[in-house]
Amino acid sequence: MSAMPAERLPVVAGEGPTITVRVPATSANLGPGFDSFGLALARYDEVSVCRTDGPLEVVVSGFGADDVPLDDRHLIIRAIGTALTAAGAPADPTGLRLTCVNRIPHGGGLGSSAAAIVAGLLLGRELAAENGRRLSDDELLALATAMEGHPDNVAPALVGGFTLAFTGEDGVPVAIRRDVHPDVRIVVFAAQESSSTHHTRGLLPATVPHADAAANAADAALLVHALTVDPAYLLPATRDRLHQPYRAASMPASAALMTHLRAAGVPAVISGAGPSVIALVAGDFDVNAWRRPGFDVDFVPVCPAGARLVD
Repeated sequence: MSAMPAERLPVVAGEGPTITVRVPATSANLGPGFDSFGLALARYDEVSVCRTDGPLEVVVSGFGADDVPLDDRHLIIRAIGTALTAAGAPADPTGLRLTCVNRIPHGGGLGSSAAAIVAGLLLGRELAAENGRRLSDDELLALATAMEGHPDNVAPALVGGFTLAFTGEDGVPVAIRRDVHPDVRIVVFAAQESSSTHHTRGLLPATVPHADAAANAADAALLVHALTVDPAYLLPATRDRLHQPYRAASMPASAALMTHLRAAGVPAVISGAGPSVIALVAGDFDVNAWRRPGFDVDFVPVCPAGARLVD
């Protein structure tokens, strides 16, 4: 994970420098890579923070503006506090002004919570540099994984591209980044309705048949090859037996769309825990022919760099 140096804006009377981060959407699992594979997408939340002489202030526009808490319960504020505490700096959010422009749908399976966590941790790292030590990129990944519960979304949000994430025997998460083959394009069917990751995870069985586990292991290995070397294998490589079949009944429109796409030879999967769907295409694809009620459809490029500080 490469270092991300801070960039400061001029100080305005009554407040400190503004720090701004841009964090990509992500799609996890990608079919067989349950809780381990992720892909960064070039659709971004933009979040800024500065210190003021007043109380905590949280301003949100875009997705979630009418739903998220505007106090210290806000996920980004909690992530900022996590980073400050880890760096040995004071974690009191009093005097922070947080401004969020949310372009990633909430509850759609496109990594909105991972983006919020990563944004807060990056902002917290920069704030901590004023009074504490600077957290490493590996520490940020560990903190983000702990907050999210698994690394499949936070890893690509941090480093970009296609990531394979796992937790080592020492309990430390690791993210391995790979470039996506230049012929692969991502079509995002962003669901207009949301779902709860907690609910959909509860639909998964405690055990699965050995044959299903073996098939997913083979397809996951093939997916690494297909995404990075030879997209001709994307359709068989995106088969899944571990999670999508068990969640299908909770998102029938998404399951039907994915099934229709795959029957037409299009490598399609549920994005994360759903209900959004993504297709990994390497040839011609007519977006207009696949527009369906309840989904906003568009090509979204892969984000190669992950979260970054911006002017």
